[in-house]
Amino acid sequence: MDKPKISVHKFSSCDGCQVQILSLEEELLQLADRVDIAFFAEATSRMDPGPYAVSFVEGSVSTPHEIERIKHIRDISDLVVSIGACGQSGGLQALRNWGDLTYYLNDFYTEPEHIDALPQSTAFHEHIVVDWEVPGCPPDQGQLKYVINSVLSGVKPNLPSEAVCLQCKRDGNVCVLVSQDQPCMGPITRTGCGALCPHQERDCYGCFGPQGGGNIDALGRRFNGAGLTPADVVSRLRLIYSWAEPFRGASLRWEKGAPDAPLPPQPHKHGGMRS
Repeated sequence: MDKPKISVHKFSSCDGCQVQILSLEEELLQLADRVDIAFFAEATSRMDPGPYAVSFVEGSVSTPHEIERIKHIRDISDLVVSIGACGQSGGLQALRNWGDLTYYLNDFYTEPEHIDALPQSTAFHEHIVVDWEVPGCPPDQGQLKYVINSVLSGVKPNLPSEAVCLQCKRDGNVCVLVSQDQPCMGPITRTGCGALCPHQERDCYGCFGPQGGGNIDALGRRFNGAGLTPADVVSRLRLIYSWAEPFRGASLRWEKGAPDAPLPPQPHKHGGMRS
C-alpha cells in the first residue's frame, strides 16, 4: 500500500515554523516511516509536484505569485493545514498593513520598482479554504506533533482555546499584571506556549493570538490606568497578531483614544509598567 504523500510549503516568513518541524528530530524520522515526504524544501531536495494527501503551509501571502501558489496547492491537496501566526493572521509582516506600502518600498529598497508586493500581508484563509490552523510564533512542538498525527490518522484535531491565564493558574505562576503592573496580554491570548514568558516573570506578548473571549478594552483600560498611553495600548495589540480580530478592531478603537475612562491603578510591590 502506498504511503500518503505530504508536503510542506514556505511563503513569506522567517522559516521558524519549518525549523520547529525539523526540530522534532526523532519524531520526524518516525513520521517518514508512515508517510511519503514529497515536498519539503527546508529538509530535502525532492520536489514532487503532487497531488498530496496533506499540505502544511507556513508564512503569509504577500505577493501576487503567492496567491497563485496557495490556490494551486489547495487544488492538488486533499487537506491543507496552516502552521503559525503568519499563515493564520499575516504575522509580523502584516504590520505593513497599517501603513503605506509605497513608503516602505521607497525607504528600504534601492530599486523598489523590482519589488512585486501586495499592499497587505494576509492569512491563507483569506484566499482558500484551510482545513485546520496551528497557532503560534512559533507553534508549539507538542501541538505540531498532535495535529500532524491527528490529521494522518483521520481524526479532527482539537487544540485548546483557553486563555494563557488559566495555564498560569495551573502552574502556580504569580500574576505579573497584578503583582508588577506588567502589561501582560495573557487574559486575551490563546494558550499553547505553556505560559513561557510568565514562567520567567515576564508579560505575555500574545504570540498565540487572540483567545476570543477576553475583554480587550477592559484590559486596555487596566494598562491605561497603570500608566500606558492609548498609543502604548495600540502597540501592545499590534505585534505578532496585529491583523487578527479582535486585536485589529480593538487597536483601531484605541487609536482614537481610550474607549472609556481608565481603570484606577492597582497597588503592587514592584516597579512600574513596562511598555
